[in-house]
Amino acid sequence: MSLPHAILTALLEKPSSGLELTRRFDRSIGYFWPSTHQQIYRELGKLEQAGHIRVLPAARPARGQKKEYEVLPAGREALREWVALAEDPRPVRDPLLLRMRAAAVVGAPGLAGELRRHLALHREQLAEYLEIERRDFPPERTADEDRLRRLVLRGGIDLETFWTGWLTRAIDELDGPGPEGGSPDAPRPSQGVF
Repeated sequence: MSLPHAILTALLEKPSSGLELTRRFDRSIGYFWPSTHQQIYRELGKLEQAGHIRVLPAARPARGQKKEYEVLPAGREALREWVALAEDPRPVRDPLLLRMRAAAVVGAPGLAGELRRHLALHREQLAEYLEIERRDFPPERTADEDRLRRLVLRGGIDLETFWTGWLTRAIDELDGPGPEGGSPDAPRPSQGVF
């Protein structure tokens, strides 16, 4: 249900064509709410049918001209209502964690290498977020909308910091000797509930 709200948010920030919107998603909202270009275009059609957005009239109609969308009052109100809703946090659903749990049962050849690959990806993402913060949020930007956008970015920075720290510890643990001198790649009997 959140993709239409992400699109309404982006269009309220700046009316855009579908192509411009997908590019903006790739540089901002897509970091925490990834969507394919097809999903975005499909959702634009649904939002238009629902009366939440409209195509801006072109100054000069031309064949093949990009449609530029803007949010209508009904769309702004729908977004305002959604923002005010109470919503419980969602549990983490990460395939890597499930694969590690399965590896505890069937063994984990190559698991440490996969963890290193994930660590490199999280370090790259962290560096990208830190560069965005440095470039786009200098200390003098204190308007409420800037503070809220920076808080979202800080959430991404904190998550990537968590993942890089956790993955580093996991790799160190797997690289160390296993219990009773066993290999960390060997399956182990289940102990406990977790």
